[in-house]
Amino acid sequence: MPLQLPDWPWDALEPYAARAKAHPDGVIDLSVGSPVDPTPELIRESLAAATDAHAYPQTVGSPALREAIVEWFARRRSVDDLTAKNVLPTIGSKEFIAGLALGLGIGEGDVVVQPELAYPTYAVGAALAGATVVSSDDPSEWPENTKLVWINSPGNPNGRILGVEQLRAAVARARELGAVIASDECYAELAWGEQYGSAATPSILDPRVIGGDRRSVLCVYSLSKQSNLAGYRAGFVAGCSDLIAQLTTVRKHLGTLPPAPIQAAMITALGDEEHVRQQRERYRSRRDRLRTALEGAGFRIDESEGGLYLWATAGEDAWTSVGRLADLGILVVPGTFYGVAPSEHVRVALTATDAAIDAAVSRLSATA
Repeated sequence: MPLQLPDWPWDALEPYAARAKAHPDGVIDLSVGSPVDPTPELIRESLAAATDAHAYPQTVGSPALREAIVEWFARRRSVDDLTAKNVLPTIGSKEFIAGLALGLGIGEGDVVVQPELAYPTYAVGAALAGATVVSSDDPSEWPENTKLVWINSPGNPNGRILGVEQLRAAVARARELGAVIASDECYAELAWGEQYGSAATPSILDPRVIGGDRRSVLCVYSLSKQSNLAGYRAGFVAGCSDLIAQLTTVRKHLGTLPPAPIQAAMITALGDEEHVRQQRERYRSRRDRLRTALEGAGFRIDESEGGLYLWATAGEDAWTSVGRLADLGILVVPGTFYGVAPSEHVRVALTATDAAIDAAVSRLSATA
């Protein structure tokens, strides 16, 4: 039986990309959240030093990497009760997200819950397993046959940050249903209020949320955003040791082994906070400039408390906004890619060079 995967939404953006590329001064691509800044030198040095990788790496990761993940959770996420049994490196976070439902044995007749505005890979993972997707942010609406719940904070595309009480309510309902709950927290270091890191973006593993009971709870993380390691495919999952053991067995059979040099680079990245601080400030500056320009051009910015995007609306159909911005040579994504149509929001990425952001600001300001 052929897989019933969701349509690939980016194909619909192609005509608008062509319009943006036709701008006399070229396209400014704010559609994809792919880092443009260099990978920090100290991480690249760690990678280079580990390239004599003649033996197969461990699926569970090296002891040093697992310890680095445990230490990072304690230092940056206020989660100080993990052990090596509670963590597992992954080949980025997307492959783990797409394969989690399968790895848990979820199938036809089961429900996977995702946020109302959702990263499309949650639904892809449900489709691969033959499960049904329900989009809901209200735990009371989650159906009885729910087997997996995805939450995302800070959220993609809207940058919403969930507080301790919201996380606690989600965990309680998932447990009531006998479901696994997985929190995608890959933007956690990118919060834009006065606080940042764990102070502003509580983890689902925070003791205030689960009180030390990790049963059925997972936290998924990636170093792509905070450390410019998108090309390294460096991620990890932490939480319930029983689930980690089950997923480790699955991954052993599949051969999903994080490469040894990448594991070495991850240890360095997790141990250094300065490069994360510098990158956060780059994004903060780009965000401030772009937000001001969008507001001056008639857009309102909603939520967007964290992450790498501005969730913007001009009070019109999203595709109309995509088209108007494309005529300025600025490519963005319609909200329809992340939720039920129609949508009046567009997602505007901060992942462009300072020169590109300045050019976008100039073009937007000319329309004010």
